[in-house]
Amino acid sequence: MLTQTLKGFRDFLPKEAKKRQYVIETLKKVFESYGFEPLETPALEYEEILTGKYGEEGDKLMYKFTDNGGRKVALRYDQTVPLARVIAQYGDALPMPFKRYQIQNVWRAENTQKGRYREFLQVDADIVGSPSPLSDAEIIALAVKSLEKLGFKNYKILINDRSLLDSIPKSAISAIDKLKKIGKDGVLKELINKGIPKEKAQLILSEIEKKKPTERINNILSYITPIGVKPLKCEFLPTLARGLDYYTSTIFEIEIDGYSAGSVCGGGRYDNLIGIFAGKQIPAVGFAFGFDRLIEAMEELDLFPKDLNTSNVLVTVFNNELLDKSIEAAEKLRKNGINSELFLDPEQKMEKQLKYADTKGVPYVVIIGPDEAKNNTVTIRNMQTREQKTIEIEKLPDEFKK
Repeated sequence: MLTQTLKGFRDFLPKEAKKRQYVIETLKKVFESYGFEPLETPALEYEEILTGKYGEEGDKLMYKFTDNGGRKVALRYDQTVPLARVIAQYGDALPMPFKRYQIQNVWRAENTQKGRYREFLQVDADIVGSPSPLSDAEIIALAVKSLEKLGFKNYKILINDRSLLDSIPKSAISAIDKLKKIGKDGVLKELINKGIPKEKAQLILSEIEKKKPTERINNILSYITPIGVKPLKCEFLPTLARGLDYYTSTIFEIEIDGYSAGSVCGGGRYDNLIGIFAGKQIPAVGFAFGFDRLIEAMEELDLFPKDLNTSNVLVTVFNNELLDKSIEAAEKLRKNGINSELFLDPEQKMEKQLKYADTKGVPYVVIIGPDEAKNNTVTIRNMQTREQKTIEIEKLPDEFKK
């Protein structure tokens, strides 16, 4: 039996999982401060729901199979198409505009590389039902505020209007989207490989590079500054394409200075997608964070808090006779909202209990020996400085509320 994960799939041990939870909780608070509500959808959808919505590459990378009931199904490839299905299915019961965020795993049969996995968490936020450029501006502002709350200061918003690419073949868009990654020569080669003559491929690139911002982009940029996004952080980039077929107008990406693996956020307006399911046009705009890239960028830029411990305090157990005192101390801390762990083996020596706290990174240890029990006190040990002090047990919670 191989005790290892599949390629592109990962375990997250507590050290990594705590970082992920920190980012998730931070993002949730920002989303909800803007009035966005949570949504969850199934991992599996009918294959026909997902296929044909992302383009040739998306269909190729999708995990598709026949289940035990003979149904053709597919694993969730992103969260936008499932959102479109939800709007069509429950639209009459939802407030419009519908502002939702979704934080769930998606699956893609990628060639694994830095920042790319086959199972990964995606963080989405969308506004459904509003055609206003103000909705686009708020979506961009929400992404920016989220990044700033995580500690990012130097970033760039690249913005374009997908309608500027309407005149070129759809097969060319996914190639143009790789311009920053593979360069002009690489894009031309890919366009030629897609059957576009060399001269026409060169003309396509040349024409795109000369495009000017649309009226919608100018309106969005005019709204962004009052909302709180610095205009110097925004750059119109006519060659920004974003490879997914469902975009109709605004598209944007956000890059972090000092992080070279690519953009950490991307999104745009997709006014026709929901209509495929609902039978009528319903405007929508949103974005997705590349969650793993966020984590990597935060690690590279040292943005995580130094203390992400689940437990703030370990209450040691001197021996079986004094176990009740240790239990009393742990419960007193918990009742006052202080995360506390009780050491569960009274037979272990104090040295081993302190080592356990050190290994877990627990910052404080509470010790109740015979003298402390007799005097109704506790000794608090700072595991970083190794300093100790003894206080009355009744004052124990106050010590950690400072």
